[in-house]
Amino acid sequence: MTVNIRRLNASQSDFDSELAKLLAWDDSVDHQVNETVRHILHEVKTRGDQAVLEFTEKFDRLKVASVAELEMSQSRLQQALKAIPEDQRVALEKAAARVRDYHERQNQKSWQYQDEDGTVLGQKVTPLDRAGLYVPGGKAAYPSSVLMNAIPAKVAGVGEIIMVVPTPDGVVNDLVLAAAAIACVDRVFTVGGAQAVGALAYGTETIPAVDKIVGPGNIFVATAKREVFGTVGIDMIAGPSEILVICDGKTDPDWIAMDLFSQAEHDEQAQSILISPDAGFLDAVEASINRLLPTMERADIIRTSMTDRAALIQVADLSEAAKVSNRIAPEHLELSVEDPKTLLDEIRHAGAIFLGRYTAEALGDYCAGPNHVLPTSGTARFSSPLGVYDFQKRSSIIGFTAQGADRMGRVASVLARGEGLTAHARSAEYRIKYDE
Repeated sequence: MTVNIRRLNASQSDFDSELAKLLAWDDSVDHQVNETVRHILHEVKTRGDQAVLEFTEKFDRLKVASVAELEMSQSRLQQALKAIPEDQRVALEKAAARVRDYHERQNQKSWQYQDEDGTVLGQKVTPLDRAGLYVPGGKAAYPSSVLMNAIPAKVAGVGEIIMVVPTPDGVVNDLVLAAAAIACVDRVFTVGGAQAVGALAYGTETIPAVDKIVGPGNIFVATAKREVFGTVGIDMIAGPSEILVICDGKTDPDWIAMDLFSQAEHDEQAQSILISPDAGFLDAVEASINRLLPTMERADIIRTSMTDRAALIQVADLSEAAKVSNRIAPEHLELSVEDPKTLLDEIRHAGAIFLGRYTAEALGDYCAGPNHVLPTSGTARFSSPLGVYDFQKRSSIIGFTAQGADRMGRVASVLARGEGLTAHARSAEYRIKYDE
């Protein structure tokens, strides 16, 4: 079955409107899902462990007498690390080392300086006390997500990381537990869904409340994270996976087709876009897509994704390609061109940027080092990849000397009285010297 991929040309009169249609994605929460999630969260908030046990039995078909039985010991994590095949353990360790090395360079330190009056100003950077990490379970088991979420938190100095992962029917994924061991996760509970998010947000008799919840999940998890935001921090509400490739037409078409597949295979709503000034190359990539698709294990998912949401876009030149890319603000952007560093200067909005023909996006998902938790659905216009900074908070430091309080108190007095806030003004004026 041939896949007919949408074609657009930046020179067509309706290009902007057609591009908007291509990018449109409905992230509105289903009313029934919302009601279900709110009910679950309320039950967990008010009934704690007992509610978690009931929902775990209902949704994961796992019946235990206490939430304590759902906690995996550190010895169990180490057991999983020893049980997985050696090549998987080595790969996890190598990936973890690169992720740790990259994120250590993001670590921010507190800083201070003095102005001319000796007044001390600065910023105190403090890690969160406790972070919660949601990890999908069952068929969707992602040890790479454990590394990408837990390691930055550890580098930031977070006091305790609580990981939750569903184990439907009691089936445990040793690769996920091994990743938790390597990433030095402190506690692991085999709880999933909205009930796990609620437990992390509100705390129960057994599961401690956290300050921030990170990690991917299904629509119930995403909806729950949206609901508890404000009680706790969250990383982001992620949309479907995205890849945009800008190519000059000189990369092997099979490489590009497989790069597009690498995101399309995530789910039917994933979006894969290729932009090139070479119409013949777009044809060649489409031919590669149709030739290679039958060889893919997740062919049905890829086919739906490519049919519904993919596009091949022709532009006049690479500069116009960069402009279209900035309009899209993709999660992943491959610059598969002869001189990617020059084109990089024209890129303003992208979650992660992959330079050159040999830099497959898949490397970024697992072991390049930078975080694979990235802004989607155009939010790269104003947000960034998950990083150490997401697990730190900043407090302003202000310490006036008598001289500084006198000088700046006069400024504050004028501004406060201009706003009609006389208590503010008089508070500052008490520190002013009027005997000059």
